[in-house]
Amino acid sequence: MTALSDWQAAGTVIDFRGHRIFYRQHGRVGSGARALVCIHGFPTASWDWHRLWPQLIEAFDVVIAPDMLGFGFSDKPRGHRYRIHEQCDLHEHLLASLGIEEATVLAHDYGDTVAQEWLARLIDGRATVRPVAMALLNGGLFPETHHARLVQKLLASPVGPWLAVAMGKASFARSLCAVFGGSTQPSPEELDVFWTLASRDGGKAAMARLIYYMAERRDQRARWVGALQHSPIPLRVIDGLDDPVSGAHMVERYRALVAQPDVVELPGIGHYPQVEAPAQVLEALRNWPPFLAGEARA
Repeated sequence: MTALSDWQAAGTVIDFRGHRIFYRQHGRVGSGARALVCIHGFPTASWDWHRLWPQLIEAFDVVIAPDMLGFGFSDKPRGHRYRIHEQCDLHEHLLASLGIEEATVLAHDYGDTVAQEWLARLIDGRATVRPVAMALLNGGLFPETHHARLVQKLLASPVGPWLAVAMGKASFARSLCAVFGGSTQPSPEELDVFWTLASRDGGKAAMARLIYYMAERRDQRARWVGALQHSPIPLRVIDGLDDPVSGAHMVERYRALVAQPDVVELPGIGHYPQVEAPAQVLEALRNWPPFLAGEARA
């Protein structure tokens, strides 16, 4: 396990609309360089990718993993109106500032929704940085199959702001453990890191505002599901089937709605495949031609 302090020390910060955004970068941008951007989920941060990081940086010339606004080591402005389109703007701004014009995307959970908006922009002709392929781990790709946990529903309710501030480490850990596989539970050390990332610098208050993404998924369903159905680039879903939030039932819906679905199923794995089963996720990526195209340049 990569220590959180080491992960932070290896990162840097960029300004985005007056806010400090933390990100990890490996490699340099150059002519013909293949880039990978990793988009984390709710309520954690880029550290989620640490088990895959050594192999990812071998496979691509440049790998970027930011903490989105309101998450991890990035700013968590009080009273901010967090929205998915802004998080997508953040990724495009970061990559463009680094001179990256196109990138493969690896996303998870909340990050899947950001990726769907990015894909919709590509279809609309409005993407300022071109995604060339997307691998999507467990996430709410379809609002009708997103089985929100009780704590998520409460955070999204009128009592959300009070619940968020009152939330303690023990209740947070119970909620997180409930979405992991029965045999792939997070260690106490991992739970400590997840809690630190989610709660630091006003993070608990931010949770009740970030959770608006569930309503956005409903409001933007036609746009974001349509992006999956009409994608002009390769998509691969890698899904932990034992996830109660977006597991086997989400895969069933994906197969029903997306033509020629490319799905890798991970039995016994829950909502965090990159943490629970990193070797299986890496195998699923390395058996995917767009990923191999990046590896060939390493």
